[in-house]
Amino acid sequence: MNETDLTSSPPDADAPVAVGRALLSVSNREGLEPFARALAALGVELVSTGGTAKFLAENGIATTKAEEITEFPEIFGGRVKTLHPRIFGGLLGNPDDALHARDFAAQNIRPIELLAVNLYPFEEAIASGARGRAAIEKIDVGGPAMIRAAAKNHAHVAVIVDPADYPVVLAEIQTLGGTSAATRERLAAKAFARTALYDSAIAGFFSRETSGGDPFPQTLLFAFEKQAALRYGENPHQQAAVYRDRSAVPGELVLYRQLQGKELSFNNLLDADSAVRLARDFRGCAAVIVKHNNPCGAAVGESVLEAFGRAFASDPLAAFGGIIAIRGTVDGAVASLVLQHFVEAVVADDFTAEAKAAFEKKPNIRLLQLPVSNGPSGGPDWKRIGGGLLLQEADDASDDPAAWRVLSQRRPLAIERAACELAWTVARRVKSNAIVIANARQTVGIGAGQMSRVDSCRLAAMKANLPITGCSAASDAFFPFRDGLDILADAGVTAVVAPGGSIRDAEIVAAADDRKMAFLLAPRRHFRH
Repeated sequence: MNETDLTSSPPDADAPVAVGRALLSVSNREGLEPFARALAALGVELVSTGGTAKFLAENGIATTKAEEITEFPEIFGGRVKTLHPRIFGGLLGNPDDALHARDFAAQNIRPIELLAVNLYPFEEAIASGARGRAAIEKIDVGGPAMIRAAAKNHAHVAVIVDPADYPVVLAEIQTLGGTSAATRERLAAKAFARTALYDSAIAGFFSRETSGGDPFPQTLLFAFEKQAALRYGENPHQQAAVYRDRSAVPGELVLYRQLQGKELSFNNLLDADSAVRLARDFRGCAAVIVKHNNPCGAAVGESVLEAFGRAFASDPLAAFGGIIAIRGTVDGAVASLVLQHFVEAVVADDFTAEAKAAFEKKPNIRLLQLPVSNGPSGGPDWKRIGGGLLLQEADDASDDPAAWRVLSQRRPLAIERAACELAWTVARRVKSNAIVIANARQTVGIGAGQMSRVDSCRLAAMKANLPITGCSAASDAFFPFRDGLDILADAGVTAVVAPGGSIRDAEIVAAADDRKMAFLLAPRRHFRH
């Protein structure tokens, strides 16, 4: 008889499975007490282990301890307590199969129709800095084994790994007399996903511990959970969803809090991420407006109101329908200014009560609360390609303008250098080839994503909505020819910062001298493909 025969479903596979015995072994006690009490009231025998048994007893709920069933004590400090045939036989056996029924009787094993297990908090332990033995002791062995056994045998067993499922299961038992096949199958899928995520976290931990400092492990594992369905993908005919990295830390965009507005789309979140990353590159009050994953306005100010006003003035036409990231708190005055324009979303550290009341007049605008000012920089950067992934360190390390070298005969004025610094800050977040023209407080013109750098220079000058004369410019990589520099000079730019690396670097510096421009050399480039 093969394995398929041994685990065949009952004659009526859709009939609810009555619950006579439930095994409860959890580290997260959320919702456990009312769930267990309700099961006991229905006549379900409760079996529990260690701390769970103690918790239920303290709440006046009678249980059978696992060792009473196994007739074997917990050993090795609790490392072994459920790994026994009378537990796993109860989870894996098929009471409708004659051979299994014979083994149930011969070995004095009773079926377990319900299992509630959540695992030792390994992910939380390593997130809080646990290493070595402290981390290893948080690796659950019996829990995942029981979950997999029950999930495999979901034709006869309901397995719960999430306390949020207690009410659903309880309601079915109360109304149907047992758990439905559809619910058991859904719970099994959730259970296998949980053990996969758990094993992924453990494997990732050991990969990092044994990598010798190599940031690129031999085996790359990801553990993501669906957070929400999105309004649509890049286009309305594409479905989309957002997934949360289980290792995400507070402040990362995926943990945003939406205060109002329509459902977010795929593009909304891409643009919000770009806007937040750029806003975090500034200090003090700052505002960034992003369209199509490129900034179209970025500015700083003494106040959020001042910063946003400047960012919008950078390119009012492109700002139409943009995503705004605010480094600071949005108050009523800022909200009133924002509401004069059409915007898709505003991400900020916080919103005052007055601001929230103002935005309620336009309920479709999405308001996302996120610690923009002090959030994390994020982890490695990866991109999907056909059949694989590209992984790289994130380009988030801050640049030190003090490391720039002046190569031109004319040194930049203090105001020109400040403008170079703002332009350089923005350029690293612009799709390459990137040219950013700016004054000391705001962007003036941005040339993004062109196939030639000279076209980016033309575009940046053409996009300028504010006076260019006396402004500075930043290039995300070297100028291959002097033509781009000449275009900027013709437009009124008087200082430029760019990396070197071209065989014509000397010609570029000579061109800057010829045009009476200050030229600063940055030590590294910032392509963003």
